[in-house]
Amino acid sequence: MADTLSINTATLFDNADARQVEFSAEVDGEPRDFAVRYDALEALDGAQPDTGAVAAVRRHLDAVGAGAAVALARDVDQERVIVTENDLA
Repeated sequence: MADTLSINTATLFDNADARQVEFSAEVDGEPRDFAVRYDALEALDGAQPDTGAVAAVRRHLDAVGAGAAVALARDVDQERVIVTENDLA
């Protein structure tokens, strides 16, 4: 698992077509691409994030970051690491 994972909030992008919020994060000093699925945000927020998905990520930044570390540990070779509901603590 990554020792440090820091989400760059300036890169948050709501990809509504793919039903995910995409972002970059620095992992142990290296940039990586991530995305968190809407279903994971729904689990955190208790509502579908059809509007305001980026705001939902900002509200749950620590949980999304922890989930991103879990998802990365599952498969470090992914080009874009996908955070799902199963990755949340």
